Amino acid sequence: MLRVVVAEDAVLLRAGLAELLTLGGHRVVAAVGDATALAAAVDADRPDVVITDVRMPPGFHDEGLRAALDLRERHPGLPVLVLSQYVATPYATRLLGAVGAQPAGLGYLLKDRVGDVAEFLDALRRVAAGDTVIDPEVVRVLLRQQAVDRAPARLTPREREVLALMAEGLNNQAIGGRLSITEASVVKHCGNIFMKLDLDPAEGNRRVLAVLAHLRGE
Repeated sequence: MLRVVVAEDAVLLRAGLAELLTLGGHRVVAAVGDATALAAAVDADRPDVVITDVRMPPGFHDEGLRAALDLRERHPGLPVLVLSQYVATPYATRLLGAVGAQPAGLGYLLKDRVGDVAEFLDALRRVAAGDTVIDPEVVRVLLRQQAVDRAPARLTPREREVLALMAEGLNNQAIGGRLSITEASVVKHCGNIFMKLDLDPAEGNRRVLAVLAHLRGE
């Protein structure tokens, strides 16, 4: 059972998320409608994971995202799952850029993904466990934009497919199953990705760093 704080200004969606989480066996310790209340709830209840909308009152710009990143500064390693109505690449890249040397525990999902209850709850569990989970559609948009901005790419088409599945938080076995290749082939592709992106084997979460490096065009 996870202790969850939910921040969503739309009353019906907030109530729906709380009900879904409760039915999934988790405990919603607070369900709030703005960024200020989110910060207060996290400071008071110290949840296992936070779910927040990107856009929150009063400005309906990026208040939820900024609140989440501020909370990660105050509570290092706090798992946060950010929900967005549509693919907003600046928000996604800011969230990915916040991984740094901290434990990951970050997710960026489109709200449509909540409709698949099992997939949503699995994403929440993985974020709470410290994984980085990015919506597949967000990954496609980011990688497509990156490919347009920078050519020729250092990665092969297959390596880009592996990288995209890395960003979704899949392990080697799951990536192999999705692409119908062996786990040994996935390991080889991952090694090539790390080498081509000049990632130090001694660094922390190289899978996250690989996604970051590629999206930044490094």
